Amino acid sequence: MSASREPGASGPRWLSGDQLAAWRGFMKLAQRLPAALESQLQRDSKLSFIEYYVLAHLSDQPGRRMRMSELAVLANTELSRLSHLVGRLEKRGFVCREPDPHNGRYTQAILTDAGHAYLADAAPGHVGRVLDLFVDALTPNELRTLQRISDKVLARVERAQRA
Repeated sequence: MSASREPGASGPRWLSGDQLAAWRGFMKLAQRLPAALESQLQRDSKLSFIEYYVLAHLSDQPGRRMRMSELAVLANTELSRLSHLVGRLEKRGFVCREPDPHNGRYTQAILTDAGHAYLADAAPGHVGRVLDLFVDALTPNELRTLQRISDKVLARVERAQRA
């Protein structure tokens, strides 16, 4: 439905034509861009998008290690799903798990040297694809605007999740 309600009128709110077009365009992008990036990663590196994302997050951490619970939040996944994913990465020698030395109730995922080397080999192709499909399509001003928009919407989503 795309008929907007009159100001002050009761009843459900609907999207205007422009709002609906923007929303549908964004949703199409949100579905197709990760799929295109996943395709490149699978073809060139035999990694899923989320596997690459987890390895990249670990590589950015001090000591290339992070609590599994915190990594699950960053990867926007449930801890049980992340545990299965890390198990697959462990079998490939890319990650290992250890109890957190500061609090043994937690487990840390640790990027191994082999995992770091594999990520370093995978990164140029992935970054090239991100540049080609996303960054190069936008002007520097559009990128800054998109960053502001993303921050604004994500802050609202996070507030709504806490409420």
